[in-house]
Amino acid sequence: MQKTVARLGEATERFFAEAGEIFILLGQILFLSRRLVKDRHLLLEQMISIGYNSIPIVMMVGAFTGAVAAWQTNYQIEGYVPIRFLGLAAYKAVVIELGPVLTALILAGRVGASIAAELGTMKVTEQIDALESLAINTVRYLAVPRFFAAVLMMPVLVTFADIIAIIGAWSVGLIFLDIPTHTFFSEIPRLFRAFDSISGLIKSVFFGGTIALIGCHIGFSTTGGAEGVGKATIRSFVLSAILILVLDYILATILF
Repeated sequence: MQKTVARLGEATERFFAEAGEIFILLGQILFLSRRLVKDRHLLLEQMISIGYNSIPIVMMVGAFTGAVAAWQTNYQIEGYVPIRFLGLAAYKAVVIELGPVLTALILAGRVGASIAAELGTMKVTEQIDALESLAINTVRYLAVPRFFAAVLMMPVLVTFADIIAIIGAWSVGLIFLDIPTHTFFSEIPRLFRAFDSISGLIKSVFFGGTIALIGCHIGFSTTGGAEGVGKATIRSFVLSAILILVLDYILATILF
C-alpha cells in the first residue's frame, strides 16, 4: 500500500513538473514572438512544411470524413427525419466537430511527431547545445516559428478539410443514396449559422498550438540517443492526441 501511494505521489509530481515546463515554454514562445517579423523566413519555411506539405493527407481525411458522415447520418435518420436534412446534419457535424478534431489528430501524427523527432535528434546529437554555444536562443530559433506556423496554418487546413468533406458527403448522397443536389443543400442556407464555422476554426487554432507546443517540449527534453528519439516521437503523438480530445471538450463547453 505504501509503495502504491509513493508511486502515485511520484507520478503526480512528474505530471505537475512537466505541466510547469510546458507552460514555461509557452511563455517563452509568446515573449519571443516579437522577433517573429525578423525571423519571418523561418516562419515561412515552417508554414510550407506544416501547411502546404500536409494538403494531400488533409484531402484524404476530409473526403472520407464527409463520406462517412453522410452515410452514417442517412442510416440514423432514415424513417425518422426528412432526407432533405441529411446535408445540413453532415455539414454541421463536419464543420463543428469532425473536421477540426480529425484533422488535428492526423496532424498530431504527421507534424507533432515530426517536430519531436527533429528537435529530439538535434538534442541527442548536441546540435542544440552547439546553437546555444553560439549565443543563439534555441526557443526563438526552433520553437517560435514552428508554434506560430502551426497556429496560422491549422485553420487553413481545417477549412480545406471541411470543404473537401462536404464535397465528399454530397458525392455519397448523389451517387449512392440518390439524393439530388438541390435536396442535399436545401436546408443549409436556411439554417446556416456563421458561428458553427467560426467555432471549428477557433478549435483549430488551439489544436495547432497544442500540437506544436507538445512536439517542441518533448523534442527539447529528449534523452537516450536513437531509442530516446523513437520514444519521444510516440509520446508526442499520444500526448497531443489526448490533449486535443480534452481541449475539444473544454472548448465545446465554453463555445456552446
